[in-house]
Amino acid sequence: MGRMGRKSKREKKNEKTGDLSWGTKNKREGYDVVVKENAAFETYYKAQKIVPQDEWDSFMYHFKEPLPASFRISGHRNQGKAILKIMEGEYFKALTEENAKPECLSWYPENLAWQLSLTRKDIRKSEANVKLHNFLVSETEAGNISRQETVSMIPPLVLDVQPHHKVFDMCAAPGSKTTQLVEMLHAEEGKIPEGLVIANDSNNKRCYLLTHQLKRLPSPNLIITNHDASIMPNFHIPTTGGGKEILKFDRILCDVPCSGDGTLRKNFDVWMKWNAANGASLHGLQYRIVRRGAEMLTVGGKMVYSTCSLNPIEDEAVLHRLLAEAKGSLELEEVSEKLPGLKFVRGLSSWIVMSRDLTAYSTPEEVPESMKHILRESLFPPKVEDADKFHLERCLRILPHHQNTGGFFVSVLKKVALLPWEAQTERKPVTENSSADSLVMPVGPVESGKDNGPRSPARKRQKIRGFKEDPYLFFDEDEELWPPIKKFYGLSDEMDPKLLLTRCKEGKKKNIYFTSPTVRDLTRINADRLSIINTGIKMFARSDNKGADCGFRIAQEGALALMEFMTKRRVVVTREDMSMLLLNDDMDTPPEIHKFSPDAAKQLHEIETGSTLMECYEDGLHIVVVAWKGKTSVRAYVAKCDRIHYLRLCGADLSKFEVNKFAVKDNQVANDPEENDHDDEALMDTENVANEVKIVPNNMDVTHEIAAEKSVSEAVIPEVAIEKGVAEDNVKQEIMEETVLSESVDAQKDMTAL
Repeated sequence: MGRMGRKSKREKKNEKTGDLSWGTKNKREGYDVVVKENAAFETYYKAQKIVPQDEWDSFMYHFKEPLPASFRISGHRNQGKAILKIMEGEYFKALTEENAKPECLSWYPENLAWQLSLTRKDIRKSEANVKLHNFLVSETEAGNISRQETVSMIPPLVLDVQPHHKVFDMCAAPGSKTTQLVEMLHAEEGKIPEGLVIANDSNNKRCYLLTHQLKRLPSPNLIITNHDASIMPNFHIPTTGGGKEILKFDRILCDVPCSGDGTLRKNFDVWMKWNAANGASLHGLQYRIVRRGAEMLTVGGKMVYSTCSLNPIEDEAVLHRLLAEAKGSLELEEVSEKLPGLKFVRGLSSWIVMSRDLTAYSTPEEVPESMKHILRESLFPPKVEDADKFHLERCLRILPHHQNTGGFFVSVLKKVALLPWEAQTERKPVTENSSADSLVMPVGPVESGKDNGPRSPARKRQKIRGFKEDPYLFFDEDEELWPPIKKFYGLSDEMDPKLLLTRCKEGKKKNIYFTSPTVRDLTRINADRLSIINTGIKMFARSDNKGADCGFRIAQEGALALMEFMTKRRVVVTREDMSMLLLNDDMDTPPEIHKFSPDAAKQLHEIETGSTLMECYEDGLHIVVVAWKGKTSVRAYVAKCDRIHYLRLCGADLSKFEVNKFAVKDNQVANDPEENDHDDEALMDTENVANEVKIVPNNMDVTHEIAAEKSVSEAVIPEVAIEKGVAEDNVKQEIMEETVLSESVDAQKDMTAL
């Protein structure tokens, strides 16, 4: 009787949420029926005329269909091209069904982005589909493939980031676009770039998710911050004279929170919650963010403004308001030539403003007094005679039926002169008494000699909630840990120890991190005035009492950056040596040195016990693995996902790491045919539970909104990322709380040291 009558957590949860539950109520019943209809949505967008009349049915049909999965090959270019060759030759050719074959996105450089129309049922149909699925999952975990919606890949491409650029991603979480920016910054492999990427998000929990995502592509040129982008403090940088000045960015990505009606194909609750007032409620926030971005942009720099909404109130209206106030200091750029083959429609110069009840207003004067605090003048399009000078037609709107994607809006702004309110403020050197508040320009331009009327009360500064971060303690020139590390690994004098830092103020230092000079300067100057969540890549980890003369081993995360300065303890091996090392994952019986090729064995015998780098240069590949050289054996120090990735590049047999459920099923049939039907049903139930998509109903009337990037198509490539578009108030209930953020508080803090 002990547990009889006690309800499971799932049953209690379904009772609590009632009809609002969008998950499975019973794993054998399948998913709740989602009614993909919203009359107000259709009425509103027919009035906006963003879709030609003869394409309307196709537009709505695609919105109601599942969103295809899409992915891109990320990481280092030489390994990326090798992965592409393996994927096309070994996995794509094995697909027999025409509709299952991936489609290459022609507008993405070097054929590195693909779209895949496989569902869960399709994956289970054939062994080839399962193998492709396992390959994508494995490479995604290793950081070499990024699950990313097709239209989400566009903003970084049109931003044109170069290795020397200082880049700012204002609303970065979950990090898929930020990862692209980091890749572009590291376009010149084997060399640490001069520039940097600062990734910011207003939600503290999402910042830890962002950290987790970006650790798949470690970069010493990255800083993660936690601030409200609409009132983002300035970053200080040192001057040659020992003073400080305000940093201006070369490139800014402003992918703002939005109503997310372009994500209807994956966020089903938007069908139920959408109304015409959503855009108006977010317009002000979006304007404040993009305006703050324009202030932080250097003259000659570029900024992308993008949303996953089709609503002109959130798109063209925001840009029109900013361009009008900028008075010629900002210009929209033509970027369509950077995306050859991409289908789109041009931006609008005229649109209709509607209230929640779909009452249309053509001019601000038509709006009743009772509605003017909601339907403000800034929501309306420019006058006909002024429309041409704003060039809103240079914006791009991607519609779902164009190439079977989600909806998206993207534009590129170039700053050609100081903003009017910047020009009125003389740029003075930053003093110690300067506060963050004094460095943020007031909202709205101030014209001298003009009475602007009563001002609204100052906006209350958002309180940033989160964990108190451990300090960033950079090495001094006389750091006692440095000499033995430098001697043991033969590090050249070109490596500046002042670029190394720890997060441990007292006691033994467990990990040592490495940053670029620019990141070091920014972190040191701004650590006390900005909320910096994470920076640096782990280069060394403590490994006491292992018979080595140095108490720190090399971390795989920092191996490539360390190679530039390392002159000792580097062993070049053959492809067969590397395969043998990685295939042997038994910690008790590592491969013995005499089993390596004669040349590799000779090199290993010449070095002392301790951490070493095993390098393979064959057929254009460059594989570097951290290993521990003992007295008679060598053991690889790499994660399982990286081990599988490197073995795949070596062309080794991966059968010991993969489970072929078709072979298992055949064995079950041979051993017990009568039990097979029940086993197969149980297997499918397990898959349904494991791949279950939970979409939580939300309130679309809040100002900060974040869309969960979860869809039925995610069965193809799991993703912990969550895109913007669903209410931020519900983030705690979403997928990231069930993954990374379901850990304890200590685990979340430790994530910054991974």
